[in-house]
Amino acid sequence: MAAFLNAATKTLDIAIYDLRLDAGPGAAVLAAFDAAIKRGVVVRLMFNQDHAQVIPVPPPPEVDWEFIDRLKSIGVMIKPVPGVPDLMHHKYVVRDASLQQAAVWSGSTNWTNDSWTREENAVFTIASVEVAAAFLQNFEELWQKPVVATSGRFTAPWSTLDSTRVRPFFCPGRGLKLVHEMARSISSATKRIRICSPVITSGPILGALAEMVEHPGPDISGVYDATQMDEVQRQWQSQGMASWKIAAFQGITRAVKFGSKRSTPYAKGSVHDFMHAKILIADDYVYAGSFNLSHSGEQNAENVVLFQSQPVADLCAIYIDHVAATYGGRPLTEQ
Repeated sequence: MAAFLNAATKTLDIAIYDLRLDAGPGAAVLAAFDAAIKRGVVVRLMFNQDHAQVIPVPPPPEVDWEFIDRLKSIGVMIKPVPGVPDLMHHKYVVRDASLQQAAVWSGSTNWTNDSWTREENAVFTIASVEVAAAFLQNFEELWQKPVVATSGRFTAPWSTLDSTRVRPFFCPGRGLKLVHEMARSISSATKRIRICSPVITSGPILGALAEMVEHPGPDISGVYDATQMDEVQRQWQSQGMASWKIAAFQGITRAVKFGSKRSTPYAKGSVHDFMHAKILIADDYVYAGSFNLSHSGEQNAENVVLFQSQPVADLCAIYIDHVAATYGGRPLTEQ
């Protein structure tokens, strides 16, 4: 992360859900910000300020206000975004968006020591003027008007990087479009499907997966966070209209050997060791970013990058298979 920040020459625009960095990591990031400010880089940072979820999925942020004050003191511009009723759940950095060397850092990891040491997370860096422009448009929406519900209401085009096609999606504006694109990719897959998400609760995605596991077809496997899915299923039990989701999820996990990490239940001040990576693979399409495969994610401020690339899909599948095998999924020797 520090290396990515240190390469900035003009601008850094950061949107992050949770910001709590101690000791070495905090010092490294603070030094990178300080060096950027001193060489004339304009640095803006926004983060989620509040949380109103009934259950901790995703877990509430615990912003380190002392660290924020230190950033302000060296010249970083700060914008808290109210997370009520929906979360500012982005995790991205846009570097030098107006220059030819523009790049984006994006993925599932928050800026916390636990995220970088105890959780499973996936991060991508994308060197693209077009992709950076889309992320900057999303950033400016929230920076100018910090209201989650009105953000992401634009369609980003496909870009081509070497032989890889790339397209960003932003929620909530494109939330429904995104989940239906994911469901369509699942339903049309012929070779492989890989799921890596803390929770799997989106209706279109659950429905598409439930249909796919009933018939011979693509190779399906993945991993989720068992503690968080248990909490979700308890909530579903009190919602009559959600009973089909319990049956669908349990049918999927009976038919397919998913990995399931038994993480530490959320409590204020507790260790965060969740299975936190968020990737969906359908054949050679890869959806990756901050978006849990959840209904609530459609309303949050989220970002996903869609890659169309066999090499990227192969690499992500290897990662997911290793994480799944670690937590009781299909052993690597069987794949």
